[in-house]
Amino acid sequence: MYQERADSVTQGFTEPCTAVAGTSHIFPAALPTARQSSLARRSISDHLLGKDLQAMRTSQRQNKGMRTRLGCLSHKSDSCSDFTAILPDKPNRALKRLSTEEATRWAESFDVLLSHKYGVAAFRAFLKTEFSEENLEFWLACEEFKKTRSTAKLVTKAHRIFEEFVDVQAPREVNIDFQTREATRKNMQEPSLTCFDQAQGKVHSLMEKDSYPRFLRSKMYLDLLSQSQRRLS
Repeated sequence: MYQERADSVTQGFTEPCTAVAGTSHIFPAALPTARQSSLARRSISDHLLGKDLQAMRTSQRQNKGMRTRLGCLSHKSDSCSDFTAILPDKPNRALKRLSTEEATRWAESFDVLLSHKYGVAAFRAFLKTEFSEENLEFWLACEEFKKTRSTAKLVTKAHRIFEEFVDVQAPREVNIDFQTREATRKNMQEPSLTCFDQAQGKVHSLMEKDSYPRFLRSKMYLDLLSQSQRRLS
């Protein structure tokens, strides 16, 4: 391939010149010697080969970086053996504060899990392994929204939450049905503290029935219980 490309470049130097129209003079061909032609072709081939190799290496580095990033994203919860990395405080301090009794209570109900700071942190980390953390983030945003007291801020927050989580093709669109989405859109005409209640309830039910049981069976949660028990022994 490289030889053909080199030959096409050097061809113009090796073809003889023709006579200029209307004259009897012929310009000298000024042809390079066979050795010069060979060296020219080799130089061009080496140059083209070098550029292709450089492009190939650049592509390999980019692919390697992409594989690394995808590998980090694709780590499932079953591969997580150190729960301390996902806790909201410094690992050692946070893990010491988390008792086996507290972690065990997370299995009592989904609402108990959501009422505990470290429970929310653990569940968020689990949802990230399933690429569905937007459901929890929306639920938390709605809980925070209900604490709003300023009317001006309430309208602004409502539209921000709707555009981020509820609207069609939102950056972190949650999985709700069309009727719920349109009902919430209608609520945006006059936002109130209850404008997201229907959508929040749907998302809560989805997480409770789908993600929460898988979290309790995950190696992430079982490892947490095991670590907290070892500290007591």
